[in-house]
Amino acid sequence: MIYRIIYKIGERLRNPSLKEKYFFLKVSEKWSLDELEKYQLQKLKELLKIAINNSPFYKEKLKDINVSEFNSLSELKKIPITTKEELFKYRSDVHTNLNFKKQFVARTSGSSGKTLVFNREEAADSFNRAAIKRGYSWYNVNSWERNGYFWGSNFSFLKKCKNNLLDKIQNRFRVFSFDENQLKKFIIKLKKASYVHGYSSMIYQTAVLINAKKISKPSKIKMVKGTSEKILDSYQKEVIKAFGSKIISEYGATESGIIAFECPFGHMHINMEGVLVEEIDNEIVVTNLQMHSFPIIRYRLGDYIKLDLSGEKCKCGLKHQVLEEVTGRIGENIYGFNKTYPSLYLYYVFKNLSKNFNLQLNYQVIQEEKGELIFLIEQNINFSEESKLVGEIEKYFKKDISYIIKKNTTFNTHKKNKLKNFISKING
Repeated sequence: MIYRIIYKIGERLRNPSLKEKYFFLKVSEKWSLDELEKYQLQKLKELLKIAINNSPFYKEKLKDINVSEFNSLSELKKIPITTKEELFKYRSDVHTNLNFKKQFVARTSGSSGKTLVFNREEAADSFNRAAIKRGYSWYNVNSWERNGYFWGSNFSFLKKCKNNLLDKIQNRFRVFSFDENQLKKFIIKLKKASYVHGYSSMIYQTAVLINAKKISKPSKIKMVKGTSEKILDSYQKEVIKAFGSKIISEYGATESGIIAFECPFGHMHINMEGVLVEEIDNEIVVTNLQMHSFPIIRYRLGDYIKLDLSGEKCKCGLKHQVLEEVTGRIGENIYGFNKTYPSLYLYYVFKNLSKNFNLQLNYQVIQEEKGELIFLIEQNINFSEESKLVGEIEKYFKKDISYIIKKNTTFNTHKKNKLKNFISKING
């Protein structure tokens, strides 16, 4: 009860419009697809007018756009795509000159090597938090309930003190690394937790430890949510055994806000009230419909995706579009002796092993020199399984790549202990 009160007070002070946004989203989640698209068109036209009139960057970029002629979402194709490089280069001019009563400084993770810093108004911040809260409601989870957080970093002393205070206020406890002793202490605390969230690789490692050591399993977990990393199919068996449910996905980015949230029936429903999503040449192009301080319009986010165009109705009742899968990051290349390949090929290598041979592997691939790949495989695979892996590697790379397969191994982590499935040490 005390944490509910603290949460409500904090919400009222930091995000006064969150309650209203959440109420709206709980109503709109019952809308038809037609109603959702009508709302998107309305918000798009509003956003474009604001951007053209108040953002120097978009005033120039959209000078040939007549918003009054927009009668359907198909008109979106008339708008030029915005790249990540443009946002970095023209950050100041992208910002609008509107005065907001309250703004927050937002920062991207910097996984691409650069950190984008921009201002996000309270209404947009609250809408984004409300979208997450709506996703939680599908699992009967409240944000103030006891929760475990898998998120690592080497903080300074002051940063650690600040995080400890924030964690205490939010009824949260976290683990910073894969260290077995730290994980064991974390597992003990999980007995009173209602949900766990964070890096999927750390959730998986914790599940493996629970199962291997036959530790008493957490019995109150209602939701296991993975963010920021790819959720491998091979994780799910251990996670279900340890926590009683699989890892569900929350997909988004700092610039775009929450893009999709997985429902209990396994579909990643797009947050259509918050974003417009396009799939162009397997890439995601996203428009944030709610943020006016720093407009994000037809933004090439940098992920390969696949939209579900089957029209199949989800048993949860939502009519929102479905994101079938997020297949990987764009822009990370594999260099053969003679050709260059997208790192996306690695996704298909391991997806085919799972789909065609029911062989789920945890993997990390490292390239230190052109023409050579090092495959780190966590499992101790046998000759037959290794042969199947070799077959898939050679299917995609032919003889242009030499490779080493290391079995029964551990992985390297990126900054903040984030696991990357492909690490390149080559600069072009």
